[in-house]
Amino acid sequence: MAAVDLNSHPGHLARRLQQAHHLLWNTMVSEEITSPQFAVLNTLVAEPGLDQRTVGERVGLDRSTIAEVVSRLIRRGFLDKVRDPQDGRRCLLRLTDDGLRAHRKLTVRTARMNQVFLAPLSAEERTLFFSLIQRVTDAADELRAPADDLVAHP
Repeated sequence: MAAVDLNSHPGHLARRLQQAHHLLWNTMVSEEITSPQFAVLNTLVAEPGLDQRTVGERVGLDRSTIAEVVSRLIRRGFLDKVRDPQDGRRCLLRLTDDGLRAHRKLTVRTARMNQVFLAPLSAEERTLFFSLIQRVTDAADELRAPADDLVAHP
Protein backbone atom coordinates (compact mmCIF):
# COMPACT_ATOMS: atom_id res chain seq x y z
CA MET A 1 0.00 0.00 0.00
CA ALA A 2 1.34 3.46 -0.90
CA ALA A 3 1.71 6.29 1.55
CA VAL A 4 -0.92 9.02 1.42
CA ASP A 5 -0.16 12.69 0.94
CA LEU A 6 -0.81 14.15 4.39
CA ASN A 7 -1.11 17.62 2.85
CA SER A 8 -4.50 16.47 1.58
CA HIS A 9 -5.63 15.52 5.12
CA PRO A 10 -7.34 18.44 6.88
CA GLY A 11 -6.68 17.00 10.35
CA HIS A 12 -2.94 16.84 9.67
CA LEU A 13 -2.87 20.41 8.38
CA ALA A 14 -5.05 21.63 11.27
CA ARG A 15 -2.62 20.04 13.74
CA ARG A 16 0.35 21.71 12.04
CA LEU A 17 -1.52 25.02 12.02
CA GLN A 18 -2.24 24.60 15.74
CA GLN A 19 1.42 23.82 16.43
CA ALA A 20 2.48 27.02 14.65
CA HIS A 21 -0.13 29.00 16.59
CA HIS A 22 1.01 27.46 19.89
CA LEU A 23 4.65 28.31 19.18
CA LEU A 24 3.81 31.92 18.27
CA TRP A 25 1.46 32.23 21.26
CA ASN A 26 4.14 31.08 23.70
CA THR A 27 6.85 33.30 22.21
CA MET A 28 4.84 36.43 21.41
CA VAL A 29 1.83 36.47 23.73
CA SER A 30 2.23 34.51 26.97
CA GLU A 31 3.67 31.35 28.44
CA GLU A 32 1.40 31.70 31.48
CA ILE A 33 -1.99 32.45 29.95
CA THR A 34 -3.20 30.07 27.26
CA SER A 35 -5.16 30.92 24.16
CA PRO A 36 -8.35 29.31 25.58
CA GLN A 37 -7.89 31.32 28.80
CA PHE A 38 -7.58 34.49 26.74
CA ALA A 39 -10.73 33.51 24.83
CA VAL A 40 -12.63 33.28 28.14
CA LEU A 41 -11.33 36.68 29.29
CA ASN A 42 -12.20 38.17 25.91
CA THR A 43 -15.71 36.74 25.96
CA LEU A 44 -16.33 38.25 29.39
CA VAL A 45 -15.06 41.64 28.21
CA ALA A 46 -17.55 41.46 25.33
CA GLU A 47 -20.41 40.02 27.43
CA PRO A 48 -19.86 40.58 31.16
CA GLY A 49 -21.67 38.39 33.65
CA LEU A 50 -22.20 35.23 31.64
CA ASP A 51 -22.45 31.86 33.35
CA GLN A 52 -19.73 29.25 32.86
CA ARG A 53 -21.79 27.06 30.48
CA THR A 54 -22.52 29.98 28.17
CA VAL A 55 -18.89 31.10 28.14
CA GLY A 56 -17.88 27.54 27.24
CA GLU A 57 -20.35 27.54 24.35
CA ARG A 58 -19.10 30.92 23.11
CA VAL A 59 -15.46 29.81 23.01
CA GLY A 60 -16.07 26.22 21.89
CA LEU A 61 -14.95 24.39 25.04
CA ASP A 62 -16.66 21.33 26.51
CA ARG A 63 -17.96 21.33 30.10
CA SER A 64 -14.90 19.77 31.73
CA THR A 65 -12.43 21.96 29.83
CA ILE A 66 -14.28 25.22 30.55
CA ALA A 67 -14.48 24.21 34.22
CA GLU A 68 -10.70 23.75 34.37
CA VAL A 69 -10.00 26.99 32.45
CA VAL A 70 -12.31 28.96 34.75
CA SER A 71 -10.76 27.39 37.86
CA ARG A 72 -7.27 28.39 36.70
CA LEU A 73 -8.38 31.95 35.95
CA ILE A 74 -10.02 32.21 39.37
CA ARG A 75 -6.84 30.91 41.07
CA ARG A 76 -4.80 33.51 39.17
CA GLY A 77 -7.16 36.23 40.38
CA PHE A 78 -8.50 37.10 36.91
CA LEU A 79 -12.10 35.97 37.51
CA ASP A 80 -14.64 35.86 40.32
CA LYS A 81 -17.81 33.81 40.56
CA VAL A 82 -20.84 35.70 41.86
CA ARG A 83 -24.37 34.48 42.53
CA ASP A 84 -26.94 35.42 39.93
CA PRO A 85 -29.38 37.83 41.66
CA GLN A 86 -32.25 36.37 39.57
CA ASP A 87 -31.34 32.72 40.21
CA GLY A 88 -29.41 31.96 43.39
CA ARG A 89 -28.47 28.49 42.11
CA ARG A 90 -26.55 29.96 39.19
CA CYS A 91 -23.11 31.58 39.31
CA LEU A 92 -22.00 34.28 36.92
CA LEU A 93 -18.41 35.02 35.95
CA ARG A 94 -16.94 38.47 36.48
CA LEU A 95 -13.55 39.78 35.42
CA THR A 96 -11.46 41.23 38.21
CA ASP A 97 -9.33 44.33 37.75
CA ASP A 98 -6.32 42.03 37.26
CA GLY A 99 -8.30 40.13 34.63
CA LEU A 100 -9.11 43.34 32.77
CA ARG A 101 -5.45 44.41 32.88
CA ALA A 102 -4.32 41.00 31.62
CA HIS A 103 -6.86 41.15 28.80
CA ARG A 104 -5.65 44.60 27.69
CA LYS A 105 -2.02 43.46 27.64
CA LEU A 106 -2.81 40.22 25.82
CA THR A 107 -4.99 41.96 23.23
CA VAL A 108 -2.05 44.04 22.04
CA ARG A 109 0.21 40.99 21.93
CA THR A 110 -2.34 38.82 20.09
CA ALA A 111 -2.74 41.50 17.42
CA ARG A 112 1.02 41.43 16.80
CA MET A 113 1.08 37.64 16.82
CA ASN A 114 -1.78 37.46 14.31
CA GLN A 115 0.13 39.77 11.96
CA VAL A 116 3.09 37.38 12.03
CA PHE A 117 0.88 34.29 11.79
CA LEU A 118 -1.01 35.60 8.74
CA ALA A 119 1.95 37.32 7.06
CA PRO A 120 2.12 34.77 4.20
CA LEU A 121 -1.41 35.77 3.09
CA SER A 122 -2.61 38.86 1.28
CA ALA A 123 -5.56 40.81 2.71
CA GLU A 124 -7.92 39.09 0.27
CA GLU A 125 -6.50 35.66 1.11
CA ARG A 126 -6.93 36.36 4.83
CA THR A 127 -10.61 37.13 4.31
CA LEU A 128 -11.05 33.90 2.33
CA PHE A 129 -8.99 31.91 4.88
CA PHE A 130 -11.19 33.07 7.77
CA SER A 131 -14.37 32.45 5.80
CA LEU A 132 -13.36 28.90 4.92
CA ILE A 133 -12.16 28.02 8.42
CA GLN A 134 -15.36 29.44 9.90
CA ARG A 135 -17.47 27.36 7.52
CA VAL A 136 -15.60 24.17 8.44
CA THR A 137 -15.73 24.86 12.20
CA ASP A 138 -19.45 25.69 12.00
CA ALA A 139 -20.05 22.37 10.24
CA ALA A 140 -17.94 20.57 12.86
CA ASP A 141 -20.05 22.15 15.60
CA GLU A 142 -23.12 20.62 14.00
CA LEU A 143 -21.46 17.19 14.12
CA ARG A 144 -21.29 17.53 17.90
CA ALA A 145 -25.07 17.48 18.15
CA PRO A 146 -26.39 15.36 21.01
CA ALA A 147 -26.73 11.67 20.20
CA ASP A 148 -30.54 11.91 20.47
CA ASP A 149 -30.60 14.49 17.68
CA LEU A 150 -28.52 12.22 15.44
CA VAL A 151 -30.88 9.29 16.04
CA ALA A 152 -34.02 11.40 15.53
CA HIS A 153 -32.66 12.92 12.29
CA PRO A 154 -30.86 10.11 10.42
